[in-house]
Amino acid sequence: MHILILNWQDRTHPQAGGAEVHLHEIFGRIAGMGHRVTLFCCRHDGAASHETIDGIDVIRQGARPTFNYVVPRWYKANVDVLQPDLVIDDINKIPFFTPRFVRRPLLAIIHHFFGSTIYREAGLLSGMYVKHFEDKIGRVYGKTPICTVSDSTRKECIERGLDANRIRVIHNAIDQHAFPMRVGVKDDQPTVTYFGRLKKYKSVDHLLRAFAVVRQRIPAARLNVLGSGDYRPALEALARELGIADAVTFFGYVSDTDKVRLLSSSHVVVNTSIKEGWGITNIEANACGTPVVCADVPGLRDSVRMGESGLLYPYGNIDALAGILTRVLIDDAERRRLSDGALAWASTFTWARSAREMLDLCTNVVSTWQQ
Repeated sequence: MHILILNWQDRTHPQAGGAEVHLHEIFGRIAGMGHRVTLFCCRHDGAASHETIDGIDVIRQGARPTFNYVVPRWYKANVDVLQPDLVIDDINKIPFFTPRFVRRPLLAIIHHFFGSTIYREAGLLSGMYVKHFEDKIGRVYGKTPICTVSDSTRKECIERGLDANRIRVIHNAIDQHAFPMRVGVKDDQPTVTYFGRLKKYKSVDHLLRAFAVVRQRIPAARLNVLGSGDYRPALEALARELGIADAVTFFGYVSDTDKVRLLSSSHVVVNTSIKEGWGITNIEANACGTPVVCADVPGLRDSVRMGESGLLYPYGNIDALAGILTRVLIDDAERRRLSDGALAWASTFTWARSAREMLDLCTNVVSTWQQ
């Protein structure tokens, strides 16, 4: 089978995130099973126009800001040469509206919808632009088979008018060989960690405010912030304003080795985002033997087994977050119980299984397609 994937970027792009990890982990494995996989995505500085990554034939053209206008022209000019058996539209913020120009078996992957939360990240004008296109998904993709990564996103798809019978959930996963899959030695000081991009909608400022309360109760507590992003300067300024800068370390981008080491030595990992498609960092923390505390929002709630692999709190409730963190840091028995549950939960997620499920779905879409 030849699978053609249309996505804004590949995993080497500076703005790549969980969607790109999902793409390469799953379709790289499908390529390893003997299938041909081609990815068309935008260019970025220093990247070749054509190379093979993870067994995937990557073709890069066009600039990111206008890539959604490049895709239809490129597809129409190249589809007869490529002759794909299946086209996959990996939807990320602004859709390509492939049902309007693809006349072959088509599958759309939807990680999550931004909805009105886009205004928090992008501002009014850019937010209106994204939301305008996102609101059309239900109408344009109404007859297209859909793959989502969580039950929360599936529910949102149905609310937007997509056919429930055409929606399949295939969860994100982890490469378990890349993680210790055991509870490691924790830091001498009670340590809270955030791991992810530093974007406004991730609401890491909530964690800083909650940690300021925790520090009043546990003076030795430390906060590690792993990841890069344009919101870092604002967060560093907030840490100084709250008087906790001496207890907060901003690591920036970390290598996979350092990521595992820091997640393993932490007592708890926190995710404060207003919305996610899944929450793969939760599973990665769990695979390091560390429980998570997350906002009870779509996506994140799907990646936490409440009371077993971690705990949920009402989004934006700083006092509730501070209270849960304090309890987890102080109560050793409770933290050990959650750590054991975290490992059990993480062990159920493998990319190999997700890849097999995706290949089954792709095969079914091709075999049942009617022109």
